[in-house]
Amino acid sequence: MFTGIIEDIGRIAALEVGSGGARLRVETRIANGDLKDIRLGDSIAVMGACLTVTRHDRGALSFDVSPESVTRTSLASLASGARVHLERAMVLGGRLDGHLVQGHIDGIARLVEKVRAGAGWENTYTLPEALLPQVVEKGSIALDGVSLTIARLTAERVTVAVVPHTAAHTLLIETPVGQAVNVETDILGKYVQRMLGFGKVGEAAAVAPEAEGRRGIDMALLAEHGFGR
Repeated sequence: MFTGIIEDIGRIAALEVGSGGARLRVETRIANGDLKDIRLGDSIAVMGACLTVTRHDRGALSFDVSPESVTRTSLASLASGARVHLERAMVLGGRLDGHLVQGHIDGIARLVEKVRAGAGWENTYTLPEALLPQVVEKGSIALDGVSLTIARLTAERVTVAVVPHTAAHTLLIETPVGQAVNVETDILGKYVQRMLGFGKVGEAAAVAPEAEGRRGIDMALLAEHGFGR
């Protein structure tokens, strides 16, 4: 589990993609012990995707990337030398500065616009249609592993505010328009979607079999259970 607060911007030293997944090596100051010692088996979010440390050299971390992660994320499209967001797994009981992020990428969004807004920026992204029921205005979203608040939601687009501190410590403003970014919606939205009778997350139009004939949530139902009195 992560918080969406980026700890370091690393650089891809090597990336090998094959039919069985990929192998990734990232140079980072985290591996030097500047932030904290890293052990084999530790979880690190790389551009928002939770990966397991398989090798720890001074100055670099190595990861195996599963075929599912290769398919679901933008990692395989990154070139050697590309910079990436990094975050270690959160410590239970610590301060949660962002929001609860699993590191399980739901799909690919694309940056379609970035404009100055006061001292910061506003970035607008298109989301896959299946993810739209899981996002709400003023709700949380993770883009390339960065915890952000949705400022506006229109049709298939979400706009997030990037404050100067976030702009200075992430790659969000350097991202060119049209580039793919990893998106993870708020875990709460996924559970609510499922409880309301939708099928598998990512299939917003399908009704779960057990939900057939189930009464929907309305004011009368809430009143029956003591709400709104």
